[in-house]
Amino acid sequence: MATSESSKQRLLIIASIVIAVLLFVNAFLLFNKYKQDRVIEEQTSQISEADKLKTEMNKQYHEALAELEEMRTSNEELNSIIDGQKEELKKQREKITRLLKNGGNLDRARAEIRNLTAQVAEYVAQVEQLKADNDLLRDENEQLSSKTRELSDNLASERSRNEDLSGQNEELANVKSQLSQERDRLANKVNLASVIKVKSVSVDGMKERNNGKLVKKRYAKNVSQLRICFSTEANDVANPGVEQFFVRIINPIGETMAIEELGSGVLIDKSTGDEVRYTSATESDYNNAETNICFNWNPNMPFQKGKYQVEIYNKGHLAGSGEFSLK
Repeated sequence: MATSESSKQRLLIIASIVIAVLLFVNAFLLFNKYKQDRVIEEQTSQISEADKLKTEMNKQYHEALAELEEMRTSNEELNSIIDGQKEELKKQREKITRLLKNGGNLDRARAEIRNLTAQVAEYVAQVEQLKADNDLLRDENEQLSSKTRELSDNLASERSRNEDLSGQNEELANVKSQLSQERDRLANKVNLASVIKVKSVSVDGMKERNNGKLVKKRYAKNVSQLRICFSTEANDVANPGVEQFFVRIINPIGETMAIEELGSGVLIDKSTGDEVRYTSATESDYNNAETNICFNWNPNMPFQKGKYQVEIYNKGHLAGSGEFSLK
């Protein structure tokens, strides 16, 4: 009897455990079904929303294409811009379509649709502005054409009158040319008269001793620099003030000694129109009286023995010359 009671209790416990497991399994299955239903519901909602957004996007896209197409004119440049805008809208549409595929990133897709709307508005405004500008240019061209015709008529009448004046202008040009030549001749004459003549030129070879004192040398191998002195004549025609003199030293083989770093350069001989290379330039205050001018030229180069020529220019004219020799 005891054994029978014990068997019943075990069966009752086993049955309870089986019932509990079945209840747990049933609850787990119900929970999973609930989650799956939620997922399916959410996916269905996303797909529905994606379809709605796609429909909205396609509507805006096709309306934009139609509106841009209506704006076409005979202007090839404007039509090219419209084609470019349509291509950009097509790229934006493809981008949104990829985002909406299988209910994808809806928030980003909504943002891109808003961008598409703004882009369409911008393109339409741009095309309208271009059309307005083209209309304005067309009106201006018509006005310009009218003015051109008017100017052409006026030009014809002016040409007739200019032909009458041409003979007079030619005569005036000849008179003007003669006056200009006479003025240049008189100016050159005055310039030549104001040249400060040089009446004597002397040049000494110099060498600097260790104590810094300069002494005269006659042999070329001992000469390191030249002491150039010249005296000017009085000239009442010249204006008093600073006068500039250009000194040209020609070595025994006929070359002008010149070093740009020491002030050498080129002047125009107004008597011949030729370029003359000079060795150095110096300035002096001139008061219409005889003046003695001296300066040193130190080229830091060996001198050749032989006879040297010296030319001095003032106001573009040869004012005097001289010579010296080094043994």
